[in-house]
Amino acid sequence: MYLLTTEFIPGEEIQALGLVKGSTIQTVNAFKDIGASFKTIVGGELRNYTQMMDEARRIATDRMVFEAQSLGADAIVGVRYATSAIMASAAEVMAYGTAVKIINR
Repeated sequence: MYLLTTEFIPGEEIQALGLVKGSTIQTVNAFKDIGASFKTIVGGELRNYTQMMDEARRIATDRMVFEAQSLGADAIVGVRYATSAIMASAAEVMAYGTAVKIINR
């Protein structure tokens, strides 16, 4: 499955199958959240949150790809990610794009 941020696949003719998306809401446990609070005093990367967001992007991407595969897609073009805070220490990540079939194969 090709994932592209462009709206086309160079050298390929494509047929749009429709919008596909995947999302997840992730949080860190309370102890890691307390540790992050102390980290804000001295500054630096909040590694637990970085790991949480990396995992959330992976899950959202996997769910988007699964939806595209169920449509018979060869690729997803125009891939984008969006995030939003749901509550303290929790964030939603959404991946979305257009599932396409490569028609000159």
